[in-house]
Amino acid sequence: MPRSATMTEVEASSLEMLRKQMQYPLIKNCDMPEEMRQDCVDLVITAIERFAGTPQSYEHAAKLVKETMDKKYNESWVVIIGQGFAFEVTHEVKHVLWMFIADVSTLVYKAGARQAGA
Repeated sequence: MPRSATMTEVEASSLEMLRKQMQYPLIKNCDMPEEMRQDCVDLVITAIERFAGTPQSYEHAAKLVKETMDKKYNESWVVIIGQGFAFEVTHEVKHVLWMFIADVSTLVYKAGARQAGA
């Protein structure tokens, strides 16, 4: 029997389940202490999931992560969430995280004293 060109509902749902299972965070660079790293990764995942599908979803997610990191680990955090960007930054030692979740890249770092305006 020839296979149809369109996916059946079962195939589509199993493909979606597989896609969700494969969306684990890939940490490319991190020098944060373990507790801070885990807090930051969990926060980024939660923020991206919360604002998924909304207009300016990356902007809102980044704002949530920044505000939470500022409250918990003092001010001067910079958060960039998006696709297809490059960066070169100066940051405080032990305060940077660069990670991917599927095709979304996230950079979280604490700005150095000069960048923060001190």
